[in-house]
Amino acid sequence: MAHLGSGRRRALAVPVGLALTASLAFLPSVAASAAPLGSTADAATASQAEFTGPKLSYVVNLNTYATVQAGKKAVERAGGTVVTAYEQIGVIVAHSQNPEFAKTLRANRGLFASVGATRTAPLQSVATTDEGATQQLSAADAAKAAAAATEGQEPLESNQWDLRAIKADQAHKINDGSPDVTVGIIDTGVDDTHPDLAANFSKEQSANCVGGVADTTEGAWRPYADGSDHGTHVAGTIAAPRNGIGISGVAPGVKIAAIKVSEPGTSLFYTEAVVCGFMFAAEKGIEVTNNSYYVDPYLFNCKTDDDQKALVEAIGRATKYSERKGTLHVASAGNSNQDLAADSLTDDTSPDDATPVPRTIDPKVCLDLPTQLPGVVTVSATGDKGLRSYYSSYGLGVVDVAAPGGDKWQIPATPDANGRVLSTIPGGLYGYKQGTSMAGPHVAGVAALLKSAHPSATPAQLQAMLKAQATKADCPTQIYNSAGTLIDATTCKSAWGQTGYYGYGVVDALKAVK
Repeated sequence: MAHLGSGRRRALAVPVGLALTASLAFLPSVAASAAPLGSTADAATASQAEFTGPKLSYVVNLNTYATVQAGKKAVERAGGTVVTAYEQIGVIVAHSQNPEFAKTLRANRGLFASVGATRTAPLQSVATTDEGATQQLSAADAAKAAAAATEGQEPLESNQWDLRAIKADQAHKINDGSPDVTVGIIDTGVDDTHPDLAANFSKEQSANCVGGVADTTEGAWRPYADGSDHGTHVAGTIAAPRNGIGISGVAPGVKIAAIKVSEPGTSLFYTEAVVCGFMFAAEKGIEVTNNSYYVDPYLFNCKTDDDQKALVEAIGRATKYSERKGTLHVASAGNSNQDLAADSLTDDTSPDDATPVPRTIDPKVCLDLPTQLPGVVTVSATGDKGLRSYYSSYGLGVVDVAAPGGDKWQIPATPDANGRVLSTIPGGLYGYKQGTSMAGPHVAGVAALLKSAHPSATPAQLQAMLKAQATKADCPTQIYNSAGTLIDATTCKSAWGQTGYYGYGVVDALKAVK
């Protein structure tokens, strides 16, 4: 999946292919034409039988006046099989074993704007933005937290320094969010059976989008048996209810939905699944999505490369469409401690589904998806002391707002003295994670509170309110490095009322409900 806080640094708790900034059936309301994998539509035709190359997945982006029907016919003539087509945005997802498939379609400039393979490895029969392995809450620490809980607090809330950092605990005394607002978690899946999530979970707005077509059968949205706990952790931060069981989310009164987009085994987040996720969110009336990942297999997608250009265009069309339908997208900045506003950066992890080829890229031309797309709220991470987390990427004019993501070197005065973020994990358990993957859900939660208070607000208006209400934070004099040593914060720049570390500031849940 999109690498959760990648490298940008790859998440240690996630399989090598997983891409977060910590997967199919028909989607009639979204897809103009869709066939599940393995169906007759996926069987080889006479023309396809001519090709014996590796089977790859492609996104095919139509020109403005081209029809989906014409596009499908051209795909089939080139030796491809249509998996699904989104007439609303002019994007076709296809499979082909023709090594010249993309080149053949690109030659038809009157029909196609761009065509690109979504992966470099053949299809088999994720990357997130969390930093390090999950640390499970011990029974002893749970008992300490419960003993320290004050009246009105959840049993484990005394360990949730992150809620207090954005005044979410105070906000809940006024408004804890509306059940008419849903946050879609585009991620590795959510364990909706967790007792601290079940009450707020919306099955009707959940699906498995792996492969590019939404599967809404019961439980399809849950993590794989051997999969990541990332999405479940994100879910608790956003909307664990105040029910006397464990923790509280930032917006404990809103609904959450799971849109699983990570591949089984590798947990890679490929373009076709992510496009499906955004389109599904739009059609299901989801008001906010959280995106704690980057889209594989490229950490940065360069518009000067034919394949990568097509991935940027397909995902960009999907985010713009869903924004027009009323969905605000929140995304993590990544965990590689890189300046996304720099003139150049080194990317030595792409492609992550094959042998990486080190390259120097310009982040203005080569985009981290979806976080650098227009209209997406980009989030950096802070720790308990309010300093940028040592791993968090940053960038003046790129980062919009900041939020608690955890930092093991910024130790809070809590019963557990743990600087990471405590939240739900599968199996009814709780655990600590840190990463911009954990910062994003705090912002998504505040956005849900804003939407609850302002039901008619557009995505652009919600983003403007997030920025305007954020607590301003100047460039610090020092921050912690990865070894836990305080160093001079020479990389922080400021201008236009923003800083590269914190954007417009740290989000404020209390202002959102006032």
